[in-house]
Amino acid sequence: MKNTHLVCATLVYGIVAALFLSPFTVASQKAITLDDCFVNYTFFPGSGPNFQYLKDGMHYVEADGKGLHVHDVRDEKKDSLIQLDLSADARRYDQFDFSADEKKMLLRTRVEHVYRHSVLARYFVYDFGMRKTIEVHEAEKQQFVEFSPDARHIAFVSGNNVYIRDLENGKVDQVTRDGERNKIINGLPDWLYEEEFSPVSGEGMVALKWSPDGSKIAYIRFDERQVPEFPLTRYEGDAYPQRSTFKYPKVGSPNSVVSVHMYDVDAGSQVGQVMGLETDDYVPRIHWTADNQLVVTRLNRRQDTLELLLALSNRVLYDDEDQTNWIPVRPLLRETDSAYVDIHDNLVFLDDRQHFLWSSEQNGYNHLYLYGMDGKMERALTAGAFELTAFYGLDEKNGKFYYQIASPGPLDRQLWEGDLNGGAARLLSPETGTAEAAFSPDFEYFTLEWSDANTPPVVTLRKRSGELVRTFTDNERVRKLRDAYAFSKKEFFTFRPYPAAAEKDKNELMLNGWMIKPPYFDSTRQYPVLFDIYGGPGSQTVQNQYNGYVGTWHQMLAQKGYIIVSVDNRGTGGRGRDFKKCTQLQLGKLETEDQIAAARYLGSLPYVDAGRIGIWGWSFGGFLSTSCILKGNDVFKMAMAVAPVTNWKWYDSAYTERFMRTTKDNEAGYEENSPIHFIDRLRGNNYLVCHGTTDDNVHWQQTVEMINALIDAGKSFETLYYPNRNHGIYGYNATRHLFTKLTSYVMEKL
Repeated sequence: MKNTHLVCATLVYGIVAALFLSPFTVASQKAITLDDCFVNYTFFPGSGPNFQYLKDGMHYVEADGKGLHVHDVRDEKKDSLIQLDLSADARRYDQFDFSADEKKMLLRTRVEHVYRHSVLARYFVYDFGMRKTIEVHEAEKQQFVEFSPDARHIAFVSGNNVYIRDLENGKVDQVTRDGERNKIINGLPDWLYEEEFSPVSGEGMVALKWSPDGSKIAYIRFDERQVPEFPLTRYEGDAYPQRSTFKYPKVGSPNSVVSVHMYDVDAGSQVGQVMGLETDDYVPRIHWTADNQLVVTRLNRRQDTLELLLALSNRVLYDDEDQTNWIPVRPLLRETDSAYVDIHDNLVFLDDRQHFLWSSEQNGYNHLYLYGMDGKMERALTAGAFELTAFYGLDEKNGKFYYQIASPGPLDRQLWEGDLNGGAARLLSPETGTAEAAFSPDFEYFTLEWSDANTPPVVTLRKRSGELVRTFTDNERVRKLRDAYAFSKKEFFTFRPYPAAAEKDKNELMLNGWMIKPPYFDSTRQYPVLFDIYGGPGSQTVQNQYNGYVGTWHQMLAQKGYIIVSVDNRGTGGRGRDFKKCTQLQLGKLETEDQIAAARYLGSLPYVDAGRIGIWGWSFGGFLSTSCILKGNDVFKMAMAVAPVTNWKWYDSAYTERFMRTTKDNEAGYEENSPIHFIDRLRGNNYLVCHGTTDDNVHWQQTVEMINALIDAGKSFETLYYPNRNHGIYGYNATRHLFTKLTSYVMEKL
């Protein structure tokens, strides 16, 4: 059966395109197409080589079909090839990691995705000395595999159980035996932890870790038996669809009960279970100190109190009643926040065994601090009215540490070298824009990726001093294409969304935005506007950084005569604790108000057609675009929402409760900020909602219930769903198909 909505949209797209394109494509040398954006990725910039440094800091390694290429950072002409004598099953690896002594290598093959981030795979160990390949576990695929620091053992998780393999004699020790799908998970995060406690960068949520001396492992056990199950249905062409369920805790429902355990590898026995955790607590991180002491991060369910607990494994207590060895703890650090405490990986225990580094928002901005092992803060290592946005590591030998900050303003990112002993910090990236880095193990060299809003990334190799060693890529190809296709400049602007209130408020609110105007912009004309938003807690879309993906689609729409705009509302990042957390308990209220105010501001400009302003977003952005078309129905003419949250009660516990508490604590906050309760405000047929049917993150339920409410209210709308696609809606032409619909909808409605 034909999709009549799609056919009609295609016809409209063709007619409108013919009318709209003529004045612009003549002037612009070449027209950008959807295939350029989402099939051929014509304008997508290169990111430089994907390599790993060796521990000497002077060499790095790249892999290809021939083997491993070992490069000398001091001389780009030196390229030594190491040919690998791999078994047939191991040759098609997609990822490799070295053991600490670099005598062995771990290879990953036959990857199978579990959720959005986790995978099942077959892993192999290659021994360079013996030129031999060993499969880690032949019985079934694994989800986590890691060498011990001394490279004698390898730990892995298979079938929700933890195993340790002795790489010298091949013996496999099964550490846990109670693992079972949808019941008990050992050494792996459950769905909630994987989604909500894994950061964008850094090591993320690792639920199994070796001690530095390789004698012990610590692992987290997740008892998810009381967590409600959520169903997923896949349509694969068979007579009956495939059904599955997974554990997904929603607001107020039971989470997994977590416990932390320590295992003695040499003795082959359990040391004990760590004390100090309540049933509702989260354990988002576990760490080891330099002298092999376990540190557990405890976060209460309200997420307003975080503690670092030092496990005293030399004082194990035996409980006769439950026949369990218990490891007592000593509080090392406690942090509270009236809103919530952020989880991060900026925790480093120094080799001096007397200190550790920790970042905190305790003074209003995220900064790095030096603590003693007695838990007392000794001094701030960074300070100022700016955010620490990344911590790259500590060179304890030379007393230096490396970090990124949102400076000279919240739109930019600079790379700095700090002094552990209180000396002056040194700027390593003076250019305005966004600088990101990856350091060699000894910090003598680093890869610097720099871009700004209108300049594709330039990736260089530099010495610690900042001196240029070589340029990996300058993306000259993309720069020339931008000129050939007459790309418009992205312009930043700042505005006062509530000018009347500013007269009474000395700390007047200013918001940041960017704008892309059509090529050969004529200030005497009036143009339609499309808002591209996200707006979620701590995020930023208004940043001085190159966007080579959706940014190309923005340029295509600009060629067709649209102004594209994005605004960072209250609640977003880069501007300190108070700006980010002012939305607490009312998630979506201030964000929606700010986007509506931004549309009013844009509509007041002489070159904007105030009657043709649209908005679109994905995930939180889809929630926000939906909220805006309802609560801002006199400002926004249309809205497009992809995978939106429509009722906060139906989203996961950790994320939603972090910002809203539970419905029992904050019923009004849920009712007043869930779009499904404001259906009556929708005007006309100008709302499009799209969703993947197997979205394990924002469930298709969100859109289905929204559609039911729209139908009950007699409202007109359009919808497009993607069978068997997750939150990202990709694969088998799905991305291009989606953006074809979004493009035609923009042209039809604006």
